[in-house]
Amino acid sequence: MTALFSLDRLLTRHIAAGSLTLVGPDAGVRRFGRGAPEVTIEIKDRNLAQKLMLAPDIALGEAYMDGSFTVASGDVYDFFDLCFANFGRGYGHWLWRAGAMARRLQKRIGRSNSLSAAPDEIRSHYDLSDELYSLFLDSERQYSCAYYLTQEDTLERAQEQKLAHLAAKLMLRRGQRVLDIGCGWGGLALYLARVADVEVTGLTLSQAQCDHARRRARETGLDNRVRFVLRDYREETACYDRIISVGMFEHVGYGRYCEFFGKLRDLLVDDGVALMDTTGSAAGPGAGSPWIEKYIFPGGHVPALSEIASAIERAGLFATDIEILRLHYAETLRMWRRRFKNNWSRVAEIYDDRFCRMWDFYLASCEAGFRHSGLVDFHIQLAKRIDAAPLTRDYMYRSI
Repeated sequence: MTALFSLDRLLTRHIAAGSLTLVGPDAGVRRFGRGAPEVTIEIKDRNLAQKLMLAPDIALGEAYMDGSFTVASGDVYDFFDLCFANFGRGYGHWLWRAGAMARRLQKRIGRSNSLSAAPDEIRSHYDLSDELYSLFLDSERQYSCAYYLTQEDTLERAQEQKLAHLAAKLMLRRGQRVLDIGCGWGGLALYLARVADVEVTGLTLSQAQCDHARRRARETGLDNRVRFVLRDYREETACYDRIISVGMFEHVGYGRYCEFFGKLRDLLVDDGVALMDTTGSAAGPGAGSPWIEKYIFPGGHVPALSEIASAIERAGLFATDIEILRLHYAETLRMWRRRFKNNWSRVAEIYDDRFCRMWDFYLASCEAGFRHSGLVDFHIQLAKRIDAAPLTRDYMYRSI
């Protein structure tokens, strides 16, 4: 049985909602399903069908990058939207399920994100062209899930609302010492210092991010209250009243969750409060995308709440509040991708079209994942003492 025939049977069996038109390498046309939405794709490589049957996650992304797989009608997000609507959270073919199981096992026994490997893993993504991130992020370069109060919120407004929401959960008091683990370009740390008059230390492993954050601290006159350090969180030794980490936990690695929360406990004063904001899986533990790990986030892992909770318990911390943001990240990614595509020509000048297709695939596939496959954003508030936070959540919704 040829791979093309197997792919044909798979699509015939699964594509029911909407229609998919496939133009093969020999210009042959096959149609699957019926009705809207209608998506047309073209496969230009005769070997691609076999690669898709063996390892669809990585083969599809690489084919889109090199141009051997294109979307002729609609765009790549429309293709993902159609696939998720028909395949759901399952992997469809037994080979795909077997591959996913193997990757989950590898994640559990692997020991990525060591002190020696972590800097290279982080810099491969965050030390790209400084201009690149300014072309699709908001003005404060918040590279994490925004907080949408209405569907009419702009990206800028939603990111400002995210900062205020996070600050409220920290219950900051003037003069407190705050640690920002994985501080990015410094926007959150500067915001906390400005609105709450606290002292903030931001840690990052990206030289580009550190340089940008220090420059912003000087420009805003906050360099006397905010300092940014090129340091792994495991090497930090001071104690803090508040600790926050946004979008960094995905880089910790499954095998190091207990190490992370143990270190967080050691850095937190007895009546302190910590807050972790991380991408997560509401569908349970998963293997993630091998394409994303190879080309976008080396060493990354999207955790399930069950994986996080057991590590928190073993570290002797209390989870004092958990909030699950549904679809907020999907909307954030939609906004990022729109801005990225509007600046495609400039990104191609900095890199090339292959890089643009790679990032288009990354942003589109992630948006589809947050809309259809159980990806969410977790806010987890933590403390050493069970009475460190108020008994109700009302304080989170009052302005700081």
